[in-house]
Amino acid sequence: MAIKLICASHSPLMEFASPQEQRKEQVVRDAFAKLAAEVKAYDPTLIITFGPDHFNGFFYDLMPSFCVGVRAKAAGDWDYGKDNDHLNVPQDTALTLVRHVLDEGVDVAYSYRMQADHGVTQPLHFLCEGQLDRYPTIPIFINGAAAPMPTTKRTIALGRAVGQFIKSLNIENERVLVLGTGGLSHDPPTPQMGSVPPEVEEFLIAGRNPTPEARNKRQANVISVGQRLAAGDKSVSVPLSPEWDLALLEKFKNADFAALEAMTEAEIRRDGGRGGQEVRAWMAAFAALSEFGEYEMTTHCYEDISEWIAGFGIVSAELKA
Repeated sequence: MAIKLICASHSPLMEFASPQEQRKEQVVRDAFAKLAAEVKAYDPTLIITFGPDHFNGFFYDLMPSFCVGVRAKAAGDWDYGKDNDHLNVPQDTALTLVRHVLDEGVDVAYSYRMQADHGVTQPLHFLCEGQLDRYPTIPIFINGAAAPMPTTKRTIALGRAVGQFIKSLNIENERVLVLGTGGLSHDPPTPQMGSVPPEVEEFLIAGRNPTPEARNKRQANVISVGQRLAAGDKSVSVPLSPEWDLALLEKFKNADFAALEAMTEAEIRRDGGRGGQEVRAWMAAFAALSEFGEYEMTTHCYEDISEWIAGFGIVSAELKA
């Protein structure tokens, strides 16, 4: 059995805004292209992807900490998944994963109708040549937007349980790719329960399947915030923090799970912004890989791109020989 890891930031603004420093955008796109070629050569038999949601598929009417997609389709936000919207989820394998994780003591929800938003679909788009269903893929949602959120310690426990599930497959020619996506420092204008008017609260509770007009209005607001942040307006968003991002990458590189488990929701919000909470997906992914032993991490790029409202990092990792 073989296992590899890729973790990447995401930003739907990649297709709607270009950084003033064009070099930064090219570095990110080149990194994705390089890794897409590696994924194609690796030809994974199974992808397990940990990702957040941005109130496109999961809402406060029932907000799980973790949810496994037994069946899943793209939410279609930001134009990801319009033409090829169903993910290729191996249902029996997904159910076996759920059973294994429950047996490991981590209570995980599961869905036969998951709507996966750009937190899952954008990385698949870039790494799988635009084909969301190219490889068998099990999406695992981790709440990184709706407070209160799972602790980082519990998130890492989820990752370790998934790692044990992968080990249990014990198939000679199995090639598993673990993906984690989100963050790094990242403060998009995601509304927060308790600080918005009633009509916005209603959206946060049950805003599935918005009209095209409502979705376009929401997306236009995000684009505007990115442009204002790039222009130096710090009132619209917590500024990106390369220092926090690079320190976090070092924690992942060094497998410093004790430090990761000590991170609190309030600390992440203060230093990494609202979207910084999405780094839980990276934590789970690295925890899954670590169940196989020591690993080596390669950083393919890091760029702070205000127009994308993201400290944009892309890394991969493999087991040490």
